[in-house]
Amino acid sequence: MCGIVGYLGFRRADQVIISALKRLEYRGYDSWGVAVKHGNELGLIKRVGAIGEVEGYSVAEGSVGIGHTRWATHGKPSELNAHPHTDCRGKVAVVHNGIISNFQSLREELESRGHEFSSETDTEVIAHLIEEEYRGDLREAVMRAVERLKGSYAIVAMHADSEELVAVRYKSPLVIGVGDGEWLIASDVPAVLDYTNRVIYLEDGDLVKLWSDGLRIWNGGKEVERKIVTIPWSIEDAEKGGYEHFMLKEIHETPRVIEDTLFEYLSEDIEIDASFSAGISEIVFIACGTSYHASLIGKYLIEKLSGIPVRVEFASEFIYHHPPMHRALAIAITQSGETADTLEAMRIAKKLGARTLAIVNVLGSTATRIADHVLYTRAGPEISVAATKSFIAQLIVLYLIALKLSRMPGSEVSRLVEELRIMPELVRKILEREDEIREIAERLAGFENMMYIGRGIGVPIAMEGALKMKEISYIHAEAYPAGELKHGPFALLGEQTPVVATLVPDDTYEIMLNNIKEVKARDSIVVAVAEENDREVEKYVDHVIRVPRTEHIFTAITHSVALQLLAYYTARKRGCEIDKPRNLAKSVTVE
Repeated sequence: MCGIVGYLGFRRADQVIISALKRLEYRGYDSWGVAVKHGNELGLIKRVGAIGEVEGYSVAEGSVGIGHTRWATHGKPSELNAHPHTDCRGKVAVVHNGIISNFQSLREELESRGHEFSSETDTEVIAHLIEEEYRGDLREAVMRAVERLKGSYAIVAMHADSEELVAVRYKSPLVIGVGDGEWLIASDVPAVLDYTNRVIYLEDGDLVKLWSDGLRIWNGGKEVERKIVTIPWSIEDAEKGGYEHFMLKEIHETPRVIEDTLFEYLSEDIEIDASFSAGISEIVFIACGTSYHASLIGKYLIEKLSGIPVRVEFASEFIYHHPPMHRALAIAITQSGETADTLEAMRIAKKLGARTLAIVNVLGSTATRIADHVLYTRAGPEISVAATKSFIAQLIVLYLIALKLSRMPGSEVSRLVEELRIMPELVRKILEREDEIREIAERLAGFENMMYIGRGIGVPIAMEGALKMKEISYIHAEAYPAGELKHGPFALLGEQTPVVATLVPDDTYEIMLNNIKEVKARDSIVVAVAEENDREVEKYVDHVIRVPRTEHIFTAITHSVALQLLAYYTARKRGCEIDKPRNLAKSVTVE
């Protein structure tokens, strides 16, 4: 999940790279480093900690360089383990995102031939392999070196004697920024937006050589062409815009995200090409984290509205147990389109004969090239590690799929579509009650354990709310179907364990009130998320977060936005690093 930047052009490389790495800090913040070609030498600086506040660092004069911000996988955060890594003579420098699974055997082999290692990382073997293969042609040396590697990698390499950059990717993202007289190469688009909005997405197996006059790309030994894509985002989209944190800004962008995603697929009718559903007997969602919770909501919606059987699989588990996929549609949900486990699960699903559909936020990402069909969310760049607006955009696409596949009368579908159209306004009403949610959140900030409960569609809503709370506030928060509390979790209830209850206005409402009464009998503080006209619930709970009234299936949107704000303000009160929670990274591009 590390961030990579390479630069070749007319500007001072170290300043470009440091600026670009700051845009990628959500991919790693344990340590950082920059290498710049200066004459026939490499200037190198490596530091522990986040790069976000770095000002005034000067590495060396030169217009060719590479940089890296790290999320540790091999070796603890330290200056020795920080990238770039170099060879024995300090001539080769490499940055790497991914995991080299056979690095230990390669390291032992290289050490037996006299190579000296200075770090604990898997990446350093790459620099030494290139050193052995270098005969004056960096591209050839990199090509031969990566033939020895097993695992996943996005690599950018440079040599003190060469005015070029060479990069290669396999199961880890890498994009080229196409500027006017300059080239950038990076793990993700925000790193290049200060300089260009034209990018080339590299594909698995691509090896690229960049020099002052151009670039060439090879795959499988043959030269290939890759199209240039114009990114519809501006650099302002990746800025905080006056908000204290990216997470808060991104929550506030949710109404616009809903509007943009609806505009993409909805005019007079639902304009989704549903050919992906022809002849299928079941749907299998594969996803991780927040996208997994979106999948659970998708299961509820599709089964309820269309009657098609749906399974939801953790992508990381799907890889190893290969469930039956006869006449199945595999729907992969991934914000970045680069989540390693999800991509591998997609490949396996295709091998098992499933048709594949990807729901993705990033144009041209790897998932879009693997899938048979693609539906884009229109969330724009999401910088905070905790997914907020992208989650809601995923839900909007899932609502449209469920309504498209629905067996309901057309008049009922139209009624629900009209309800969906007003969702941006309903979310704005929740944002107007932000101060009320903040006051409740600040009362929860002193606790170390919490529970979230729900029934029906409220269960995945609770699961996502608990995930948001735990990942940014570091409060241990777990979610359960409310009916499961008496099968074990009741033992954890008491004055020091607040419970957040999601009340959905459907046939689960009355039983949820009974469950809340059971919780209150164990002396737990209860916070309920309920509709603004619900006067019954306030008789049984300590605090109520009010959300606008809507059709019960759409409460996944209104309740989730409220719970995002609850988590945000709890974490803010606790003084947590909200946009970059410890031990986490935005895009999980390693297994």
